Amino acid sequence: MRGAKSAKWVVGATIVALAATACGGGSGKDDSASKEKGKPAGYVSIDVGEPQKPLIPADTNESLGSYVIQSIFTQLLDFDAQGKIVYTNAESIKTTDSKTWTVKLKPGWKFHDGTPVTSASYVKAWNWYANIENKQQNAFWFEDIAGYADVHPEKGAPAKKEMSGLKVVDDTTFTIELSKPVPYFEYKLGYTTWAPLPEVFYKDTKAFGQAPVGNGPYVFEKWDHKKLIQVKANPDYQGPNKAKNKGVLFKNYATVEAAYQDLLSGNLDMIRQVGPKDLPKYKQDLGDRAVEQPYAAIQSLVPTFYSKTFKGINPKVIQGLSMAIDRDTITKTVLNGTRQPATSFIPQGVAGKQDLGSDVFKFNPAKAKQLVTEGGGVPDNKIWIQYNADGGHKEWITAVCESIRNSTGVDCIPDAKPDFQTDLEARDNNQVKAMYRGGWVADYPVNVNFMRELYGSTAEANNGRFSDPEVDAAFKKGDNAKSLEESIKLYQEAEKLVLTKMPAIPLWEYKINGGYSEAVENVTVDFHGDFNVYDVTVKK
Repeated sequence: MRGAKSAKWVVGATIVALAATACGGGSGKDDSASKEKGKPAGYVSIDVGEPQKPLIPADTNESLGSYVIQSIFTQLLDFDAQGKIVYTNAESIKTTDSKTWTVKLKPGWKFHDGTPVTSASYVKAWNWYANIENKQQNAFWFEDIAGYADVHPEKGAPAKKEMSGLKVVDDTTFTIELSKPVPYFEYKLGYTTWAPLPEVFYKDTKAFGQAPVGNGPYVFEKWDHKKLIQVKANPDYQGPNKAKNKGVLFKNYATVEAAYQDLLSGNLDMIRQVGPKDLPKYKQDLGDRAVEQPYAAIQSLVPTFYSKTFKGINPKVIQGLSMAIDRDTITKTVLNGTRQPATSFIPQGVAGKQDLGSDVFKFNPAKAKQLVTEGGGVPDNKIWIQYNADGGHKEWITAVCESIRNSTGVDCIPDAKPDFQTDLEARDNNQVKAMYRGGWVADYPVNVNFMRELYGSTAEANNGRFSDPEVDAAFKKGDNAKSLEESIKLYQEAEKLVLTKMPAIPLWEYKINGGYSEAVENVTVDFHGDFNVYDVTVKK
């Protein structure tokens, strides 16, 4: 994911996605660079809340932590604004059969403590990430590598400490052997979970998570929990995304509305998402500093199949609930025209995007009620939709519940958690009452990322605990295709099968609606919808 930013759950009602669009003149306010308290000269600030987990690459799969992780760490490759591969720490990644891959590193790279980044830095880290005893959220991402089952068995202790598929050839060369050919495997390496680790990590992993030592464009400085994380520019960084500012402050806000007010008053440089209350006026407030553009992410409602509400549910019921939602009206009114109603599980800008042409995504109250009834109804005729109150979701969640209630008679109750961290913990610990608000942004621009990484039985981000052997078999068929093109086509077929199972209800595709202050310039957004913080400069 995220260049590439990590696979991540999206915190806000929207996140952020490309260069500012021209919307008229500025607000006419004085340069506000000097108003922000506690910000060192030459630094820039952005609203990014408290990460869910310690700052370890393979233990982060949400948007807040990934923003910080990608500033501190750099993996083998990244993606440009069009989603094309750009090598960062890698000199080359080659294969002749999609099964054995040879990686050559750019020489001379160093971690922030001055130690060299070598082939062993990657191989040792990946083995540690994948080991079941280390309980990393993203361990699943390494399961294509031969020997993964030895370090991450379904049950019990690992048989080995290292995967047989990873071999160090020399300091700048290593090989990756997969258990079976995977034609899209190189794209996966753009996710930050594949970042290398320095030797200091293994001396005290707990301490490292609070003060990480990376190899990226910024060096960690401090973490004032639930307030801010501060990083400084790495003067020795050799990657293409070298920092053009002196550092970044990732600032935590209780609400998106509070962050927006700080932006207007000059106490914040960039806001990733404007909340529903401010959407009607933010372009007028910010002028040509407003940011609006679609990007590769999708909003959905995810049933939890362990809950009393959805355990053993007939997919017809979920299809009915989907048809009970008036996407057109909600996106035009509550979300002020800032979203595009979904027609599939895959967003724009991702290879394999298709219009499924299904009525399941169309508002039809009569059909919705019919399907819910035919499917046996909802236990106690009641559902809850969990969401994070700090992300600007209350208004549209309320509207969705009203639409479901009016269309089907099923009682729908918004279930607010105070912040994104609390929301994610409830998902991870199987404590969601019925449904949760799911927002997923592309880690890599292939439809696989919106299928296997969300609905595969072993996928870490499968917090609805959906599991279907038929779907898993369809994914496996796509994984073992002979070419990337064939893999994409097979995953398109898999998506049609997923539609009949309904592991989630796609709502709409994301669009960035953010902005920046008069104190900064050169603000752009990457393919995943994240601000390219390293490009931002302070006005002189």
